[in-house]
Amino acid sequence: MTRWLQDNMPKIVLAPSFIAVMVFVYGFIAWTAWVSLTRSRLMPRYELDSFIQYERLADSPRFETAMVNLAIFGTLFIVIAMVLGLLLAILLDQKIRTEGAIRTIYLYPMALSMIVTGTAWKWILNPELGIEATVKGWGFANFEFNWLVDPDMAIYTVVLAAVWQSSGFVMALFLAGLRSVDEEIIKAAQVDGIPTWRVYSAIIIPSMAPIFLSAFIVLAHLAIKAFDLVIALTGGGPGYATDLPATYMYAMAFSRGDIGQAASSAMVMMLVVFTIVVPYLYSELRTKDD
Repeated sequence: MTRWLQDNMPKIVLAPSFIAVMVFVYGFIAWTAWVSLTRSRLMPRYELDSFIQYERLADSPRFETAMVNLAIFGTLFIVIAMVLGLLLAILLDQKIRTEGAIRTIYLYPMALSMIVTGTAWKWILNPELGIEATVKGWGFANFEFNWLVDPDMAIYTVVLAAVWQSSGFVMALFLAGLRSVDEEIIKAAQVDGIPTWRVYSAIIIPSMAPIFLSAFIVLAHLAIKAFDLVIALTGGGPGYATDLPATYMYAMAFSRGDIGQAASSAMVMMLVVFTIVVPYLYSELRTKDD
């Protein structure tokens, strides 16, 4: 018996966690997929009814707005955060005197939750309390910065807050990659008279392709599941101007009492995640096989 316990102890220890994951993660994913194929409203119904919920989803102007917002927010958030993070990492890689201060300033937002970030930026961007009110108080009576209440510009306030929150993480990721490059290669290039910008663009940055991919995956994941930031900053408004699939799903499930519609939108979100994660996993597995 003792011998059997010794041989199987790892399996015994992992079994509860494995069962919990199978039930509470994959089990509920399967339940959500099933409910998305029913006419469930306030209470779940389990009689399958083809793809009626997905047809409603395709015909929903609000969900269309949410998907367009996700495309705008995701693209701008990922591109700006990666460019800003890379530039900051290159700056710090020069071993400047203020490296510690800059790194602390840009890493600090990572310690805050998205709710805190959204609330802080809501105060900053509020026309009656924040930047606009401050500048007007300086005597510029015609100054306007009302993006937060402008339906055409509100989504960009979400981008601004998200970049502020995440650019420090990207900076740290890229800085670790830059510091891992063999210094002998850099010195050899400098001896050959290659300018610094060319060393980075032709030698260092291309060698960091796996880090770029990892940063992209993390940022894309944050963009897709951006719920608490939107709720704290804009509440999805004005109107539905900053609605994202995550906030749409929440509204359908808990405000409208439409579980079937919420489940179908959740499955669409999961499909979007799969389209990003699966190619990444495939490339990682192929690299290991090679």
